[in-house]
Amino acid sequence: MANKYPHTPDGRYFVAKNRLWRCTDPRLGEDERRTHIKALMKARRAVRTAQQQDDEDALRQARNAVQSAKQALGERGPVWWDDNAPDEGGLAPHNSSYAQWWESQH
Repeated sequence: MANKYPHTPDGRYFVAKNRLWRCTDPRLGEDERRTHIKALMKARRAVRTAQQQDDEDALRQARNAVQSAKQALGERGPVWWDDNAPDEGGLAPHNSSYAQWWESQH
C-alpha cells in the first residue's frame, strides 16, 4: 500500500502541505506506539472540545497533552536519530537537505 504522503529516503520525515513533518520514532514498540497514539487522539479531541466551549484553561491543558504525546512519539522534542543531523521539521522540502530528493519526486 502506498503512503498518501511521501517519506524522505531516511524515514525521518513525511511531506504534507509542502512541509517536512517528523515521523514517529521507529524504535518504539508497537504497544508503546499505540498507547501514545491513543493519548494523542484523546488530547486532540480535548482541544476541539475546549475550543467549542471557549475554555482557555481546558485548551491549555489539552494542548500540553498533545505536546506530551507527540514528544513521546518522537515527533517533537529531541530528535530520535543519533547522527547529529539537524531537525528540519517545518521546512519546505525544497529549502532543506532533501531538496534534490524532493525535486526527483515530481
